[in-house]
Amino acid sequence: MTSLVAAFALMLVLEGLLPFVAPKIWRDTFRRMIELTDGQVRFFGLTSMLIGLALLLVFA
Repeated sequence: MTSLVAAFALMLVLEGLLPFVAPKIWRDTFRRMIELTDGQVRFFGLTSMLIGLALLLVFA
């Protein structure tokens, strides 16, 4: 359980980094993301999950 909380905390830190450091770039990127179709968003989500799983298998 401790590892899960630590992973979640690290995810929050990484997710908050870009809006903190470069809010204009983050806002422009978010606007572009809103214009994507559902299929494109799903593709990025699936790709992200697969990369995460691969990293877990290699480094855990």
